[in-house]
Amino acid sequence: MNEFCCIAPDVRLGKDVKISKFVNLYGCEIGDGSKLGAFVEIQKNAAVGRRCKVSSHTFICEGVRLEDEVFIGHGVMFINDLYPRAANADGSIQTESDWKVTPTLVKKGASIGSGATILAGITIGERALVGAGAVVTRDVPARAVVAGSPARVLRYLPENTGES
Repeated sequence: MNEFCCIAPDVRLGKDVKISKFVNLYGCEIGDGSKLGAFVEIQKNAAVGRRCKVSSHTFICEGVRLEDEVFIGHGVMFINDLYPRAANADGSIQTESDWKVTPTLVKKGASIGSGATILAGITIGERALVGAGAVVTRDVPARAVVAGSPARVLRYLPENTGES
């Protein structure tokens, strides 16, 4: 690794993982052959599969799991809390015990375009394609192409190829 990365000792790195500068990793797992761009943060209890590409300025929070061969564009934001609050009703600052992580799953071969926001509790199906800037508020079916805010299905990719 290099001096401009913060990689906690509890991170599990697979073989041949490529990590750019200014990456922050703690308590997560990165699969064999994956590549992380600059300014990526991956929190504890998150997992990146094998041969994934996570582009720069992306935030993968606790509870997010990327299966193998997933592409994440630049500046993608995942959310893991359906009801975020800074403080409890009594005014005390919230701690980990005051809220619940809602998991998100991105299935094998899916691609998420730059600037997309993925809300908590979503499953993005195999080989689905999320357009740049989309706000994903519900599950995305396998091979679906979605875009917009909120993201809507535009069409489906053919099953015999990985392309449109």
